[in-house]
Amino acid sequence: MAGEQDVAFDRAFTPAYGEAVPVAPGVERITVNNPSPFTFHGTNTYIVGRDSVCVIDPGPEDEAHFAALMRALAGRRVSHIAVSHTHRDHSPLAARLKAATGAATAAEGPHRPARPLHDGETNPFAESSDTGFQPDIVLGEGDVIEGDGWTLSAILTPGHTANHAAFALEGTGIVFSADHVMAWATSIVAPPDGAMADYMASLERLLERDDRLYLPGHGGPVNEPQAFLRGLRTHRRMRERAVLERIRAGDRFIPEMVKAIYRDTDPRLHGAAALSVLAHLEDLTEKGRVITGGPPRLSGEYRPGPDI
Repeated sequence: MAGEQDVAFDRAFTPAYGEAVPVAPGVERITVNNPSPFTFHGTNTYIVGRDSVCVIDPGPEDEAHFAALMRALAGRRVSHIAVSHTHRDHSPLAARLKAATGAATAAEGPHRPARPLHDGETNPFAESSDTGFQPDIVLGEGDVIEGDGWTLSAILTPGHTANHAAFALEGTGIVFSADHVMAWATSIVAPPDGAMADYMASLERLLERDDRLYLPGHGGPVNEPQAFLRGLRTHRRMRERAVLERIRAGDRFIPEMVKAIYRDTDPRLHGAAALSVLAHLEDLTEKGRVITGGPPRLSGEYRPGPDI
């Protein structure tokens, strides 16, 4: 990893709530007014096409956003609604939009955890999950949906959630990267919904491509995707090294690791940071680099493996 650079995040973004903003030829963005430490300025919904269109990630149940979306769609046929994943800031409005337009929904599949829950474990993101969503069209790797003048192909990118998918706008070099790759911050990888090994493998899958622009689920575009992906990969490897260093230094529990590793992070995000550390520890335990009694848990005690 010598010579690799950590990622440089870009938080410059004007959300323009309620307005359809052109962001590329044949692509418009409408941002939901749902800012938070997890959603940045809000969730981005994209409209792809001109007369016959696809809506990507219609967003949460939000009256003002639905009205803005219907204004932007006036006079156009909506043939498809593509959903990147089933967190409640991305997918719930799909049902209402489908009822209003007759469009077919398309996604990798319904919500599911990346792994079964351990005995006594609860899913801390259960209330954030849209478990009622069932796509009309189930998309596998490379499967396409298309309309008048546009074709979207699915790139399966599990990690943030088990059913996360990005969508490539064929012939343009544009990828709608949803929550897997964002310019403003790293994606949350929180077990059991997400898995770090899956996330890292998905980064490698995207690095095999040669796209020119990412349009993410929150914040502004990623203009040099390959360099940014390499930075994200380095950032995650640095986090993994930081976890190992804390264990070598004598930390045995996740809260003390979070306090040291995320000392400059907004305290409101420390719960998510603890889950990110857990995601790294799951991966490190699987590799034998860290030892814990039973399956990795937030409350578990962690010790160095024989090779660290």
